[in-house]
Amino acid sequence: MPKVDVYDLKGKKVSDVELAENVFGIEPNENIVHEVLVNYLANQRQGTQSTKTRAEVSGGGKKPWRQKGTGRARQGSIRAPQWIKGGIALGPKPRSYKYTVNKKERRLAIKSLLSSKVLENELTVVDKMELKEIKTKSMVSALSALKLEGKTLIILTENNENVVKSARNIEGVKTISLNNINVFDLLNCKNLVLPLDTVKKLEEVYA
Repeated sequence: MPKVDVYDLKGKKVSDVELAENVFGIEPNENIVHEVLVNYLANQRQGTQSTKTRAEVSGGGKKPWRQKGTGRARQGSIRAPQWIKGGIALGPKPRSYKYTVNKKERRLAIKSLLSSKVLENELTVVDKMELKEIKTKSMVSALSALKLEGKTLIILTENNENVVKSARNIEGVKTISLNNINVFDLLNCKNLVLPLDTVKKLEEVYA
């Protein structure tokens, strides 16, 4: 079982904790992580891109000139694709890019990333993530005491207004609830901060 130190928000070690082997100690599966990441990014696409066909642009009801005898190429409408301000041939239309991946694959991808954070010493466990008031300075002090630099992800078991609002103005720091955990945020952060209650909840859900 992997064992990590537990700190308070002043940066002092208060204890240590053994992490569940089947959640934080598995062999990371890069292929599954990539597959689930591509799925996540595809599902974020709005798919609202659109172009007008020759049937949708205005004008073009009359044949520009007679079929024969002008010396020019025959034309049926000034809104055909080859004309300026004409319709777009085979252009994009609104569509959904969403598709699903197997639930077991999603779980394996999350566990792979949690395990990789442990292996790379990018996981910081705190005894509790609580602030007395909404104050950015307090969150900055806590992150500084924990020696966290760069992109930092804090995962909470439930929405904590004081923590969320204190962190939201700090560049590179993001807070999410456990229900919204995803491969993109885990990959995008350099430091992962988990309160003890979040660790226990993760072990319950992903064991």
